[in-house]
Amino acid sequence: MPIIIGVIAVGLVVAFLVSQGSSSQAPAPTSSPVSKEANTENKMGSNGMDEKMPGTIVDVAVANGSFNTLVAAVQAAGLVETLSSNGPFTVFAPTDEAFAKVPKATLDALLADPKKLTEVLTYHVVSGKVGSADVVKLKSAKTVQGQEVAVTVNQGKVMVNNANVVAVDVAASNGVIHVIDTVLLPK
Repeated sequence: MPIIIGVIAVGLVVAFLVSQGSSSQAPAPTSSPVSKEANTENKMGSNGMDEKMPGTIVDVAVANGSFNTLVAAVQAAGLVETLSSNGPFTVFAPTDEAFAKVPKATLDALLADPKKLTEVLTYHVVSGKVGSADVVKLKSAKTVQGQEVAVTVNQGKVMVNNANVVAVDVAASNGVIHVIDTVLLPK
């Protein structure tokens, strides 16, 4: 078991270090970081033509390229199957740049404790599909982890706890992703 945890920790550290070297910028506040062509699978439409359908939350995150650290953490915590299931889920997804802001000691502690890592990740997930039009009406939302996150709107700027929502309504077949610029940490 310690070897497995060590391998997972090394994988997450590598993903974190790779994200540190990235020179990409955070997505623009009103644009979706996912192109309309990415993260889709062909489905036969009612008119007999192929239609593009978004993949699962995990598929969308993997294909996007801005969520490498999040994807590595989801894999390490064993949550891929859950977040690939029917859901629906709403995920407040921190970018690689958001993970780069996490203090090294905090990140190391998470990597050393898979249970705590799972708690942090599930603190970013709300059961059900909550689009941006509904998010802005909320004062809080109960996460899958069990605690609530605060939702505030000030001059059109939406925040979840201390994280800015920088892109909204990224479609997935099993829910929706709202991109945030800070990793949420439960109390």
